[in-house]
Amino acid sequence: MNCFKSKIVLLVSMFTLCNCNYIKSAQAQTQVRPQTLVSVLPPQPTAKDLSTQLTYKTETYNSKVMGGNRIYCVALPPGYDQNQNQRYPVIFLLHGGHGNADHWFTKGDALTVVQQLYATGKLPPSIIITPDGNDKRGSSAYWDPDYIDGPNGKVSTAIGDELVKIVQNRYRTIPSPDFWAMGGLSSGGWGAMNVGLHNLNNFSILFSHSGYFQDKSGPQNSPITYIKTISPQIKKRLRIYLDAGIADTEVGVDESKKFNQVLSTENIFNIFHPFPGGHTWDYWHEHLADSLTFVGRQFKISAILHASDNLGFNKP
Repeated sequence: MNCFKSKIVLLVSMFTLCNCNYIKSAQAQTQVRPQTLVSVLPPQPTAKDLSTQLTYKTETYNSKVMGGNRIYCVALPPGYDQNQNQRYPVIFLLHGGHGNADHWFTKGDALTVVQQLYATGKLPPSIIITPDGNDKRGSSAYWDPDYIDGPNGKVSTAIGDELVKIVQNRYRTIPSPDFWAMGGLSSGGWGAMNVGLHNLNNFSILFSHSGYFQDKSGPQNSPITYIKTISPQIKKRLRIYLDAGIADTEVGVDESKKFNQVLSTENIFNIFHPFPGGHTWDYWHEHLADSLTFVGRQFKISAILHASDNLGFNKP
């Protein structure tokens, strides 16, 4: 009888020990279980958010690079003020010759396009920045802005690096270059490629409407040549969109076609669309939706790739 009781006590003790070990093991597994992945991109705005028209503001900053005050325009996405912990991708839009910082909004009606893309889910809510691309000579019908670091000012550095830091300091941005895009029209299309390619630590997505890709200042500022000097590792990260009007008599469709061929030879992901139309604001307004849809698609792909990254979301 005593032997039987001893066996029972032994069995109960063994069960208790195993049960405790199981609980400890389960607790340990719970502690090491991966955290839920952070949603990198902001959610699409609701119908209520979109019932308010988008607006833009003109802001000023002191440029040490250019030696004086510079301006840019900014359009914040719906819900920006309400969602204080949310960070956003950024899109720079560069103007062309005889242009100003606000021309994408006043002449290109960019906000109408952006609002429609938000409503259809083709573009994640983004911070839209339109820099002043003019050099120290100012805006003129007689010359294009120099989107380079040259005798008329370090415009490339001012936009591609200095203004990027200003925007990062003033707004809640996603810090990875995979969530920063830059594009432009005409000389701004060349400018977006040239500035972007010289600041690939800040931008991975570039786009051009009716741009040219060879500059009189030389190969350093001619994207069709300079692109060949970029490392293969960086080339893998680049995403480029091009379009041009078939009836464009100022720059011509062949400029974009040739650049498209070079990009493909260099194994850089790119898309080229020759569309009906000329070198006009009507054309650029119509096809801004195409380039920004491309940008939105790249943002979404990047969000999947960066889903497990800590991109500064522990900071407001």
